[in-house]
Amino acid sequence: MGVERHEDFETYYPYRKKLFDKESKTVLGRDFESWCKLGSFYLIFYTVLIAFFSLFMWVFFQTLDPRIPKWKLGKSAIGTNPGLGFRPLPDDIESTLIWLEAENKTFGHTVNEKWTVRLDKFLDKYYAPGKEKKGTATGKTCHYNDFPRVGEVCGFDVTWWGDCSKDNKYMYHKSTPCVFLKLNKIYGWVPDYIRHRGDFPPDMPKQLQRHIETREEAQKQTVWVSCEGETSTDVEYLGPVKYYPDIQGFPGFYFPYVNSEGYLSPLVAIHFVQPKQGIVINVECKAWAKNIKHSRKDKLGSVHFELMIGGHSQINMK
Repeated sequence: MGVERHEDFETYYPYRKKLFDKESKTVLGRDFESWCKLGSFYLIFYTVLIAFFSLFMWVFFQTLDPRIPKWKLGKSAIGTNPGLGFRPLPDDIESTLIWLEAENKTFGHTVNEKWTVRLDKFLDKYYAPGKEKKGTATGKTCHYNDFPRVGEVCGFDVTWWGDCSKDNKYMYHKSTPCVFLKLNKIYGWVPDYIRHRGDFPPDMPKQLQRHIETREEAQKQTVWVSCEGETSTDVEYLGPVKYYPDIQGFPGFYFPYVNSEGYLSPLVAIHFVQPKQGIVINVECKAWAKNIKHSRKDKLGSVHFELMIGGHSQINMK
C-alpha cells in the first residue's frame, strides 16, 4: 500500500505543483505581481471596449427619433398597404370564430358575457381617454371640414357606435353581436380616397357604391368599409348589417398616423342585426381606398372571421 501511495504522489505531484508551487509561491505558474499585471491589463482592455461600444451606441441612437421610424412606407418592412383587424379575438390565435350562446336575458356568467369583457378591456381607452398620455399634443373635436393641424390629435366620440355601445353590452346578450374593425397603423400613410363612380373597383359591393354616391363631397374623405358573407349562402344567413359610425368607414381626419401621444385609432362597429342561429357564417370585411389592395393570403386590406350563434363549439373561453 505504501508503494502505491508513493507512486500516486510521484504521478500527481507535477500537476499539483503547477496549480500551486509553495517554493516559488506561484499559482498556475504566475506570482502575485504577474497576476496583478494580467488582471490590470484585462480590466483596462474591457473598460475601453465597453466605453467604445457605449459611445458607438450613443451616437447611433442620436440618429433615431423615438416617435418617427427611420424607414417609412415603401422603405419599411410594413410597406404601404394596411391590414384590417377585428375585435374581440378568440383565445386560440389560430381561430377566427366568434361563437355566442343563443339569446339569454339574465346575462350571468356566460360565454356571451366573456366576449363583452374582452371588448371592455380593448375599448377602455376610448371610454376613458384621460388614461392615455397626452404629451404635447392637443386634443380636438375634428370634422370633415376641420382636419387636425400639426400638434393636434382628433378625439373619438363613442356615441358614434350607436347600438354597439358598452351600455348595450355590444348587443351580445341579444345574440345580435357587434364586431369592431381597426385599420393597422402605418406611419405617414395617407389614403387615396374613392370619391366617384369612376373610382369604384369592380368588386366593390353595390350597397357601398350607392352609399358613397349619397354622401357630401367632404365626407368622401373616408376609408370605406364593407362586410359581407363570403358565399351567397353566407350572405343569406348573415342577414342585415349596420355600420357605426354611419359614415360606414374610417374618417379621413384620423390620417396620416404620426405617432402623436393621445392618438386613438378610429374604429368601425359592425352590427349583425339578425344572423341565422345554429350555423357557422363566414364573413369577410374590406377597407376601401385607391391605395388599398386586398389579399387574404398576405392579410392586406381585408379580414376574415366566422360568426356562430347557438349550436356547439370547441372554443375555449377562459
